[in-house]
Amino acid sequence: MQTLRLIPDTDGLTRASDLLSDGQTVAIPTETVYGLAADARNGEAVARIYQAKGRPSFNPLIVHLPDAAAVAAIATVTPQAQALADAFWPGALTLVLPLRDDAGIAGLVTAGLDTIGLRVPAHPVARALLRAFGGPLAAPSANASGRISPTSADHVLSKDGGLNGRIAAVLDAGPCDVGVESTIIGWVDGQATLLRPGGIPAEAIAQVLGHPLARHDGDPVAPSAPGQLSSHYAPNAALRLNATPVAGETHLAFGSDGPFTLSANGDLTQAAARLFDMLRQADALGRPISVAPIPDHGLGAAINDRLKRAAAPRD
Repeated sequence: MQTLRLIPDTDGLTRASDLLSDGQTVAIPTETVYGLAADARNGEAVARIYQAKGRPSFNPLIVHLPDAAAVAAIATVTPQAQALADAFWPGALTLVLPLRDDAGIAGLVTAGLDTIGLRVPAHPVARALLRAFGGPLAAPSANASGRISPTSADHVLSKDGGLNGRIAAVLDAGPCDVGVESTIIGWVDGQATLLRPGGIPAEAIAQVLGHPLARHDGDPVAPSAPGQLSSHYAPNAALRLNATPVAGETHLAFGSDGPFTLSANGDLTQAAARLFDMLRQADALGRPISVAPIPDHGLGAAINDRLKRAAAPRD
């Protein structure tokens, strides 16, 4: 299969929409990372996502929608969920909500669960494509399963961990602004629960709700949300965290200058946006990687979550 690189103009959006309508997979830009999109109502199309990524079939997918009205047609939106939607959509927040019986979503999307992860992305190209396509798009990150997430079309098409030749097209809109995946919130025993840290800080979500979030890392064997596998976002190289550099390693700095600094001035927003790109560049050198300590608050919690999973023992 030849993977097309499409420009996000009218013709490119039409071509991408037509491919999706034909049951093909298309990598699309979002403000977080590039996602591998397919029609969430078409089981064969969704299966192509799993096939292209080599993704475990028990790992559920996030569905992207153009607006909150489309969400209500697929899931039951509770008052707390509505408050978060009003505050953060469109944006880097995924809500795990009870699936409606008449939602029409392919079973592979939810991995057999009675809940579904839904998001309204903020990226203008993603929103334009959703409007042109006119339906829900399942879209995990557009990379081989467990590998470093893509924040540019070049990453999607890269030889190492990319999907060139395995998907129909990539819609190239340049680099992603946020650079880490969405924050995932679900309700466990009736409590609003952080299932995955991400692009919206947990503190901001707690402020809207008026109380702290419960925490739940999920079951690494049968996850309830994406990104809960114990080994995920992994480079080929061994990875040390909270480290000072030693000879023979490539060091990802934070709060200081260097060829692989996440942020020279300690800016967590900048570090999140650069994380996956820096990991890819460091991994390409073929040496072990060390990462400086990252503050564990705000977007730092999302960065540390990704790094912890990237450094975990691999099967």
